[in-house]
Amino acid sequence: MSASSYDVLVIGGGASGMMAAICAAEKGKRVLLLEKNVRLGEKLAITGGGRCNITNAEDDTRLLLSKYGAADKFLHSAFAQFGVRETFSFFESRGLPLKTEAQKRVFPVSERAPDVVAVLEKQLAHLRVEVRTGVAVRKVVAAQGRIEKVQTSSGDFSANSYILATGGASHPETGSTGDGFSWLAELGHATAKPTPTIVPLKVKDGWVKKLAGTSIAAMKITFFVRGVKKFSRTGALLFTHFGISGPTILNSAGKVADLLQEGSVTAALDLYPEHDIGALDRKIMTIFDAHKNKLLKNVFKDIAPPGTSDALLALLPHIDHDTKVHSVTKEERRQIVELLKHVPMTITGLMGFDRAVVADGGLALTEVDTRTMRSRLYENLFVTGDLLHIRRPSGGYSLQLCWTTGYVAGIHA
Repeated sequence: MSASSYDVLVIGGGASGMMAAICAAEKGKRVLLLEKNVRLGEKLAITGGGRCNITNAEDDTRLLLSKYGAADKFLHSAFAQFGVRETFSFFESRGLPLKTEAQKRVFPVSERAPDVVAVLEKQLAHLRVEVRTGVAVRKVVAAQGRIEKVQTSSGDFSANSYILATGGASHPETGSTGDGFSWLAELGHATAKPTPTIVPLKVKDGWVKKLAGTSIAAMKITFFVRGVKKFSRTGALLFTHFGISGPTILNSAGKVADLLQEGSVTAALDLYPEHDIGALDRKIMTIFDAHKNKLLKNVFKDIAPPGTSDALLALLPHIDHDTKVHSVTKEERRQIVELLKHVPMTITGLMGFDRAVVADGGLALTEVDTRTMRSRLYENLFVTGDLLHIRRPSGGYSLQLCWTTGYVAGIHA
């Protein structure tokens, strides 16, 4: 095929790739979208537990960009072109109403991630974007500061401009296997090695794993390195068969990864963050007074978070669980209070890319003009989404980054 066959060639049919293809086509360009999976949007269709946390409704752009850490100073121009407001307008004007939940997380009213994919696919079809699925790119060929063609499992393709939108390294089962990182490195770009950053934590303690599937709506977790307090987070927690998860834990993982480089990491759960020691002691005394003649193991269910009483009682081996509440001594009650305020666990590491919501790594932002998403080394190469080295928390920030960078790359390519 000659270079004039397509104006724009997009590699990767995920969130940013589909957005880029749509925006380029809206500019009247002839667009080819290549995807190695048999379907578009494989990762998008499972994001947010299948509900799709499509963006975050933070309307203060400075506050929103602060969530992207050191990358925020690079992103002002891109978000000025396509931000949260534009994301709402894009999807709702195409028949997908959105709703805002806690922490300003935004979801489709239908709570179905495949509905988001369907909107994008419909728009691609409407704009007559040529979509080829099941086509794996093998190599990106460049010469004299330009991309010349891509070699694929279905032959060579060329275009005037190329958009890399292959995604990062999280959830490799969806096709995000880090191919784009390799191509960028082969082209001479500086790339940071990807690490899973928004990811559950592995825990050593057996009692944690016995609670797999149990969640705590409100708790405070504090992390320590060799016994020295480092930082705390407050929010929800989910116990799993390998450790702990949930938004609060996912958003702590990046900092925990750094702590693990310093030494052994432990954590303590405060199951009553709104009570100090004295207030919690008085609360438990009130519960005990109301159930004086019941066994401690039965009353403990009124004290511990739902579903956790048996596991937590096992952490109090020096107290007779079959004793009646009126026989619990002041010292034993104190042990119960201290446990509920400081449930110990040992963090052994982070889960891998297969469990990661987001992995960082990728193209250094100094090597891309973020006003256009154009490579500073190749005049006709644009890079989007998870291929950019940007740390961000969970809560809709990753997908907003995809919509923004996909839009900017699409209109400038």
